[in-house]
Amino acid sequence: MTDKKTSNQSQNNANQAAETEVAFGKGLDVGTANLAAAVQNNEGGITVTVERNAFLDIPSDVYSKSMLTKLKVPYIVHNGKLVVIGEAAFELANVFGRETRRPMCDGLISPNETDALPMMKMIISKILGEPRTPGENCYFCVPAPSLDVDNNVVYHQGLFESMINKMGFTAHAINEAHAVIFAELADNDFTGIGLSFGGGMANACIAYKSIPCVSFSVARGGDWIDKNVANVLGCPRSKAAYIKERGIDIRDPKTREEEAVAIYYRSLISYVLQNIKARFESGQNMPSFKDPIDIACAGGTSLVGGFIEVFREEFAKIDFPIPIGRIFRSEEALTAVAKGCLVAAAIGES
Repeated sequence: MTDKKTSNQSQNNANQAAETEVAFGKGLDVGTANLAAAVQNNEGGITVTVERNAFLDIPSDVYSKSMLTKLKVPYIVHNGKLVVIGEAAFELANVFGRETRRPMCDGLISPNETDALPMMKMIISKILGEPRTPGENCYFCVPAPSLDVDNNVVYHQGLFESMINKMGFTAHAINEAHAVIFAELADNDFTGIGLSFGGGMANACIAYKSIPCVSFSVARGGDWIDKNVANVLGCPRSKAAYIKERGIDIRDPKTREEEAVAIYYRSLISYVLQNIKARFESGQNMPSFKDPIDIACAGGTSLVGGFIEVFREEFAKIDFPIPIGRIFRSEEALTAVAKGCLVAAAIGES
């Protein structure tokens, strides 16, 4: 009897482990600048794979093929051209003074990029992999409707639901900043403000005990900074992005180029904070918080040196209508949204 009981327990444990694996699913951050996929690994931790959301097409000739081979750059052939995707495309663009082609613009699928969907499908397939079981849950992020532009989030969400479902997953959409709350505010019972500073836009979500009360976005992000810096400096946007990402500190700019980046960063942060303040003051759908709440920042655009210090400086300039506790940036800001999507999958949120 003891052996049979032990055998049954082992089988039950195995079944529970299998169910847990399916329940946890995968998380996908569909970002303008970067794509990231999160999955629970065999050790119980989280593995995140990141790839830049960009591609570069090159004429298909003997010289180009030879160059890519010598540089050990992987490529595919698409519509008669050589196509380099991801980080390699960004690096090549800087070498040759070209702009990468971007499948997404302002946080949504680009209406002007004819190859957007096939390129993104290739990159997503690369980082997401195959479903471990048929119909495995995949929670992916979508932006909230913007306050300052008319953006069609419904179409964008539908495109990626269809794409992910066709890959063999069961797709679930979750707001991008809501995912930040799942990733960073578990100790606060998922109550507080989540901010995702992405490439195309900045997203905000105010949640009470995991329930999103207000979600919105503004059409300013890392690309907005790159565009304005490129305009004032007279350089390509890829060069402006390189200046931003090479390790500067926006509290202490050393050159004219870094000064331009710092100015537009401060403007972006101030703009987001003013909009959050305005939503709280409007009182619509706002919960009453009896204790100070935290603000968690994430997203690739928040990675620049001095970001959270400048954020706190700008926050101190406004008379925020409710008490705020900690203001912090995620320790892994680039992957926080993907991890939040995975947490949402684990607890069955949508």
